[in-house]
Amino acid sequence: QVRLVESGGGLVLPGGSLRLSCAASGRTFTRYRMTWFRQPPGKRRDFVATITWSESSAYYADSVKGRFTISRDNAKNTVYLQMNTLRPEDTAVYYCAAAENPGRYDYYASYDYWGQGTRVTVSS
Repeated sequence: QVRLVESGGGLVLPGGSLRLSCAASGRTFTRYRMTWFRQPPGKRRDFVATITWSESSAYYADSVKGRFTISRDNAKNTVYLQMNTLRPEDTAVYYCAAAENPGRYDYYASYDYWGQGTRVTVSS
């Protein structure tokens, strides 16, 4: 069992930055691919970014490429999402997810463990 707890959300002006954190506890953290999804109000949960346990590979949704950076600190069992140049369309609840071997890393149903989510609102 893996427990995931997100933090770092809040209200930010367009063009601003936030860093989200996802702290994991339970099984060996380094075995899991870690991924961020987001769910805007009234919409489906979409892939944002993912990173492998070795940090050798990171992939991003086109909508956030060049603005968001995913990273992980295996010693702290934590994965981060640095979000820069935020836009109103980035407003959503952001979720951290974990899976050992997801069939499709960008598909929410591939993941076994989820955090409770942290809300990000980008508005002036």
